[in-house]
Amino acid sequence: MQALFITIIAIISAEFLLERYLEYLNLQNLKTDLPEELTDIYDAEKYKKSIDYERVTSKFSLISSSFNFLLILLMLFLGGFAALDTWARNISEQPVWLALSFFGMLFLASSLISIPFSAYSTFVIEEKFGFNKTTPKTFVLDILKSWLFTLLLGGLIMGLIVWFYTLTTTFFWLYAWGMVSLFSIFMMMFYSNLIVPLFNKQTPLEAGDLRDAILDFSQKVGFKLDNIFIIDGSKRSTKSNAYFSGLGSKKRIVLYDTLINDLNTNELVGVLAHEIGHYKLKHSLSSLVISILQTGLMLYIMSLFVSMPVFSEVLGASQSGFHLAIITFGIVYSPLSTILGLLMNQISQKNEYAADKFAKTHFDAEALASALKKLSVNNLSNLTPHPLYVFFHYSHPTLLQRLKALKA
Repeated sequence: MQALFITIIAIISAEFLLERYLEYLNLQNLKTDLPEELTDIYDAEKYKKSIDYERVTSKFSLISSSFNFLLILLMLFLGGFAALDTWARNISEQPVWLALSFFGMLFLASSLISIPFSAYSTFVIEEKFGFNKTTPKTFVLDILKSWLFTLLLGGLIMGLIVWFYTLTTTFFWLYAWGMVSLFSIFMMMFYSNLIVPLFNKQTPLEAGDLRDAILDFSQKVGFKLDNIFIIDGSKRSTKSNAYFSGLGSKKRIVLYDTLINDLNTNELVGVLAHEIGHYKLKHSLSSLVISILQTGLMLYIMSLFVSMPVFSEVLGASQSGFHLAIITFGIVYSPLSTILGLLMNQISQKNEYAADKFAKTHFDAEALASALKKLSVNNLSNLTPHPLYVFFHYSHPTLLQRLKALKA
């Protein structure tokens, strides 16, 4: 047990120190000279603002992550998880309700602690740099809605996993894997229909030049598209985005209203050509399959360890519990999770290059390049992240890498 406890502390400490080192490298790599590729749309004042934004957000990340690091160390050394287990057992000893009580209290406590950090980020940092459009009312409603959604849906999934464990023990992971896989497919198909409306309003793109241009391109590349929606992203932020969701007849493209305001028609079609490229090249489907396989691997490995009493006792608990073992396993598994995440980043970056190439081949490289530049400027993106930071954290190539590839 002592060896396991030392391993847990070592993993948490190593991950914290690695993140701080990567952020340090990233800040040191900031360049005051504007890259030549962006001199046509970036002025010196705007570029300086992007550097200031990166420094401020990095400093805030250091403070918030240090607080969380110290908090989890206190939970481990002072028996915080064991105390939560005791309180949960006072509510119910039945395994499913015990786990739900334990994780429910843990979720609410961590959520309450995170509110001041989230509020500062939204109403101070984002406000200072001109991004924030969130009102206090929207901020509070978002928290309450996300809590309700997480407690209901997360509670259902966790309850089923624990129930599978009580029924089968060793082979619970197969049932859990099947359930989580079906849920992932369901969410991919119906996320925009069921979840997004809880937080944002989506309206069909009205008839006009933009819709005609999008449909013309879709027909040209053999992509049947009936669902094009505009989402009111401007109610929270001035930052722009677009995404593709769904499968088969449920597929839809969603454009942020801020994106439509920032880009012209040709640039918008260039962005959508990239998104359609992901679908035509089956990136969305392959990512879903890889995610499901990763989940199966994690659940299988978890099934080998969660029944061991030491996985509960290491947290200071007097009784074993599936819910306690999940906490320990999550920490011990994180190095492997990081490695798998790095592999996924490489696959994702490769897919991004391929989708850019699709847009270049079937539409217009200059239109996409112009759109990427404008989005980077408007979002104050870091133009010169450190390569090691990119390796660990970026699922997309950097802007300059993408521009270089589009020109190739």
